Amino acid sequence: MADQNRAKVTIDREFKIGEIDNRLYGSFIEHLGRAVYGGIYELDHSTSTEQGFRQDVLDLVRELQVPIVRYPGGNMVSAYNWEDGVGPIAERPKKLELAWRVIEPNYVGTNEFADWAKLANTEVMMAVNLGTRGIDAARNLLEYCNHPGGSYWSDLRKSHGYKDPHSFKTWCLGNEMDGPWQVGHKTADEYGRLALETAKAMRLVDPTIELVACGSSNANMPTFPEWEATTLDHTYEEVDYLSLHQYYGNRSGDSANYLAKTLEMDQFIKTVVATCDYIKAKKRSKKTMFLSFDEWNVWFHSNQADQEIEPWGIAPPQLEDVYTFEDALLVGSILMTLVRHADRVKMACMAQLVNVIAPIMTETGGRAWKQTIFYPYMHVSVFGRGTSLQPVVSSPKYDSKDFTDIPYLDSAVVWNEENEELTVFLLNRHLNEPLDVSIDVRSFSSYQLNEHIVLENNDLKAVNTVQHEAVRPHSNGGASLDEGMIHAQLPKASWHVIRLGAKRS
Repeated sequence: MADQNRAKVTIDREFKIGEIDNRLYGSFIEHLGRAVYGGIYELDHSTSTEQGFRQDVLDLVRELQVPIVRYPGGNMVSAYNWEDGVGPIAERPKKLELAWRVIEPNYVGTNEFADWAKLANTEVMMAVNLGTRGIDAARNLLEYCNHPGGSYWSDLRKSHGYKDPHSFKTWCLGNEMDGPWQVGHKTADEYGRLALETAKAMRLVDPTIELVACGSSNANMPTFPEWEATTLDHTYEEVDYLSLHQYYGNRSGDSANYLAKTLEMDQFIKTVVATCDYIKAKKRSKKTMFLSFDEWNVWFHSNQADQEIEPWGIAPPQLEDVYTFEDALLVGSILMTLVRHADRVKMACMAQLVNVIAPIMTETGGRAWKQTIFYPYMHVSVFGRGTSLQPVVSSPKYDSKDFTDIPYLDSAVVWNEENEELTVFLLNRHLNEPLDVSIDVRSFSSYQLNEHIVLENNDLKAVNTVQHEAVRPHSNGGASLDEGMIHAQLPKASWHVIRLGAKRS
């Protein structure tokens, strides 16, 4: 095989990037479209629990092993009164939800979502409204959720049937406040001041919480990265994370360029890290700011359909992207990018989890099924726990419309020392040719090759539907291990998970 079709990866147990926080594989549920109503909640569904949670959806969420879910928004949170979603359901008001221009019936609120999260074996990343509201509503919500009792809001929770506090650990201080589309949009100084004072008040209620400040809504915002610098100038010592959001799409139909978009994501993360470290130096601080990439995914397929939806319905089908095999390849690359930045990116949320730009889709009254992007998300979530190792990669490269020197081989490596497991994630970006890959794992001489999972399809535009799953992985990858070297041929445009473990006698 010609050199342009050969790649090499060297892995060593000493090449540590950092420990992976399991919350790197989080997701997001917003009161948007059919994410809640018809997604996680459908009272009359044949599989539903007594509370109305779809068991078939819960089964798929547990299969993904989602560690944390951001809630209740998103754009929706910036005009949301949390009090509307607690207390007897029959007494809750139906409200105009301004972000997505629908009617919010408030059948599901804070307590119901806490119940759902327990069933899904996940934590809640709670967001507070810093658009139309501020310090008072935020500290009251925290008191309602986390205070044991003996105060007005905690006792109100008890009267609603929840004796024990929810003890939510992670809280987002608003959402995308840099965006002119946001209800209550603010300048960086306005947001920074409000976020600082809200953080201080919330920590007085519960000093154990972690707080996430809003970064830029995407890397193309005209205020990026000045927004980050100004916001952190106010909040640096009072918050624990800064958020990043970014969505990707292939509107031009240029697949080679599309699969390179994670180079852009990598630069986005590096720029935010540099900005955080600049403020750290400016303040002479000893504290390191971590990142929460709490909205990311592919989002473009549904844009036209969303423009045609009539306003003020209840749970219309919004943002229901139908994902292709090509999208699954990019999602795998996004996840590998997050793993390679595990020293600073500690949390991340695929947006969203069900029906709305999601790995899980449902029919109202019918079945749930896995979109193409379900599989790389599941693979990295399940097998990507441990220490991120830095792979040393030699790969042929190509140029595209927006990028140069794009490696055909994308990779990430996770070592779970406790379980004695090593997982190598690989993506062949080449659209026409296989890649012959050699992986040096002599540092793990006591390990054996256990599995080689492959996601491949000759049609980049193949999709999964409720009737037919055209894109699904198999375990017939054919990798071999000999004297500390793994050899594998990666078919054109394919995703791979190579798993090693300690030899068993």
